[in-house]
Order: sequence, then C-alpha cells, then structure tokens
Amino acid sequence: MEKESNLPAPPVGGGLRIGQLAPVFQARSTWGDVRLDQYRGRWVVFFSHPADFTPVCTSEFVALARAAPKFEAIGCALIGLSVDSLFSHMAWVRAIQEIFDVVVPFPIVEDPSMVIGRAYGMLDEFARDSSAMRASYFIDPDGVIRAMTWYPLTVGRSVDEMLRLATALQRAHAGDVLTPEGWRPGDDLLAPPPTNLEHALKPGAPYDWFYKTRKDK
Repeated sequence: MEKESNLPAPPVGGGLRIGQLAPVFQARSTWGDVRLDQYRGRWVVFFSHPADFTPVCTSEFVALARAAPKFEAIGCALIGLSVDSLFSHMAWVRAIQEIFDVVVPFPIVEDPSMVIGRAYGMLDEFARDSSAMRASYFIDPDGVIRAMTWYPLTVGRSVDEMLRLATALQRAHAGDVLTPEGWRPGDDLLAPPPTNLEHALKPGAPYDWFYKTRKDK
C-alpha cells in the first residue's frame, strides 16, 4: 500500500478523513488488474459491499449498472469492492445479467484478505468478517477524498443520492460557490459568506449577508 507523506496518516484502528489522499491499491477485478491511481484526472466513486449474492447488494448493483451512463456523463468512474473472490464476482455478475438483463459496466475488486477494507477504515483491526463494509468514497481527480457515506448491512444506499452528491462535489470543487440542501444542476447556488466581521457590521449591510444565492451557470 502506498503512503503519501504530505498528509497525515489515518488514525490507528480508525478511518480516513475528508481531505486525505485515498490509499492507493492494486488488485484483481472483473475488468483485470485495477490500480486506483490509474484513475487520476477524473472523479471516482469507490464503494464497498458486504458480499456477493446478497439481496441488498444485488439491488444496489442493478441500480448502479443502470445509472452508470449518468456517472460517465459527468466524468465519474465507478469501482466496486467486496471481500469475495474474483470468481465469485464473475459468477454474481453473470447471475445479475441473466436475472435482470443488466450488464455491470464497471470493475468489482476482490479483497479476500480485507487489506483494502482495513486501509480505508471500513473494518477495524479486530474485525473477522465484512459486515461493516457498505461504504462509499468520493475521490477527486487528484486522488483526495471529498466525501464519504456509510450504511449498515441491512439498508441499501440511494444511487440517485450518490449521483447527486458526486455532481454537487464537482460543482463546488473550485471553491467559488456552495451547494445548498438538495441541490441539483440548474438550482440556485450559494455564495461563500464573507470571512471578516467588518463586512457584516458595515453600515447598510443587509441582514442576510450570510445567505446569498446566485443562479447556476
């Protein structure tokens, strides 16, 4: 596992933080060997699931496969992960195609030793199984983690929200705007508030100086 020296390492037994570089890994996948840094220059949603051939995970992968063109349209790659073997992944992908008539158009990485899951803090050092591994990491073109979501074993993620979050992160990435609650492309954006008290106390300054909307270009 590569280490980047310009950012602090994750805490022992804990997870990564927003703003840290995503740990680089190389592993086998349904699309051949995958190395995370081969995706530098584009956004990535790296998401894990507890196991193949499970009902909640199957529902997520069917939905992600159908939404893959939308992620591709915003320049965002999808990478799946579970502890199951590559051969289990292949059999599951085939079953999904036969049952749902859906082709999974993104790689699913194997992690039988759970080394990737532990590097990302999906599992602590004492975990004996993968039941905590329903996590998603939104990684920017420089390899930096910009958002994370965690779900329990029993609850499926919203693919629509994954797409919305990826789009919002891209829109706010330059730092010139903020995205309000539930923002979608075309909705009004928020201007970053001033960072000095002088502006807020300036005579004639409006009371809503901290909340200024602007049209999305």
